[in-house]
Amino acid sequence: MVQTKNILLGKVKFFIFIFFIYYFSTINSLSENQAKTENFAVLTILDKVNSKSDIVEIEIGKEHKFKNLSINILKCNNSKFDDDPEVTAYMQVRDTVNKDDNKVFIFNDWTFASSPSIRPFDHPVYDIWLKKCYS
Repeated sequence: MVQTKNILLGKVKFFIFIFFIYYFSTINSLSENQAKTENFAVLTILDKVNSKSDIVEIEIGKEHKFKNLSINILKCNNSKFDDDPEVTAYMQVRDTVNKDDNKVFIFNDWTFASSPSIRPFDHPVYDIWLKKCYS
C-alpha cells in the first residue's frame, strides 16, 4: 500500500495559521495606538463677574453641578505622544437658569486643553477650560 501526502490540507492549515498570527498582531498594535479613556477630568472654571477661578474634578459620565451650570464629561482622553501630550474631552454644559426648551445645551462638543479657542465655551458669566484627565 502506497501512502500519499495530502499537500493541499497542509497548505490550508499553514494559511489559517498565518491568518491568525496576522489578525492577533494587528489587534494588539491597534489597541496600543488608541487613546485610553480616563475616569476623571479636571476643569478650571472662571467666574467673570467676580474674577474667581475654581478647579473642579468631575467623574466621567456623571453630571456635576457648579452654581447654575450642569457639566457632564462623556469622554476624556490623553494622547499617547510623549513630547507634546494632548488632552481632549467631550463635554456637555447646560445652564439650569435658562428654561428654554429649544436650546438644551449651551456647549455640546469636544474641547482641547492645549487650545481651548478651537471650540470656545461661550457664556456671559463663566469660562471653562480643560486641564487634564486621569484614572
